Amino acid sequence: MPAPNAAAAGRFAIGGESFVNRLGFGAMRLTGPGIWGEPKDRAEALATLRALPGLGVNFIDTADSYGPYVSEMLIREALHPYREMLVATKGGLVRMGPGRWAPIGRPEYLRQEAMMSLRRLGVERIDLWQLHRIDPKVPRDEQFDVIRALRAEGLIRHTGLSNVSVEDIEAAQTFFPVATVQNRYNLADRASEAVLEYCARHKIGFIPWYPLAAGDLARPGSALDAAARRHDVRPASVALAWLLQRSPVMLPIPGTSQRAHLEENVAAAAIRLDSAEVSALDRQGAEAGRAAS
Repeated sequence: MPAPNAAAAGRFAIGGESFVNRLGFGAMRLTGPGIWGEPKDRAEALATLRALPGLGVNFIDTADSYGPYVSEMLIREALHPYREMLVATKGGLVRMGPGRWAPIGRPEYLRQEAMMSLRRLGVERIDLWQLHRIDPKVPRDEQFDVIRALRAEGLIRHTGLSNVSVEDIEAAQTFFPVATVQNRYNLADRASEAVLEYCARHKIGFIPWYPLAAGDLARPGSALDAAARRHDVRPASVALAWLLQRSPVMLPIPGTSQRAHLEENVAAAAIRLDSAEVSALDRQGAEAGRAAS
């Protein structure tokens, strides 16, 4: 059996020009418990990162608040100078302890964090810098304006947003081109459906965070369980395959700190669900979403 390769998911051009394979890697779980501190097994975390190029994964998503800073530093140690790889990071959340963070959108803070991410990643320009969350305590336009300035200065190439509405995207577009949007989205959580549809119309990459919230969806006898059995994969792989087939702008970034789990995730790139499987998963996911609301 050939080794899994993310190229099987197809490609997407971030900002219309930076091509990546659509199945990427989320680097949040490289850190310690509560997204705080060093990983329990640092050597395994580094080995997982170093395995990415061989598996065709050329899109990595991280943030300065992961650790904080730990994820970015591990990525540099393992992969710098990032040949043929796009490393995206985020700023705008401050990590205050395990499981605790808060938005800080003051322009001087956003600039400082972008500059420090440049240093930690060891680059002169960040390929994709994303506002982790709009700070409600700071005028939105002030946050967007400093991002515009960073882009004009050549410190960031592409710009993205996270945890936003369609109206937020349209407001940001008056300051800079929005290349990606990162919102929570999975089989059972479709609250960002309108945002996904907007992104599809405008060729904006949609990065679903928390993509594998299968929970009870994977129970024996469920549509997810049945599809996993037919394809001889884990239910999580089917959930990723469903995301990839949901929209051509979808860029799932499942994360892990273990090489074996990474290979299982990447294998999802080659899974092709038939129309009956997709319909069954759609129905089951919608039902679970209604039950949880």
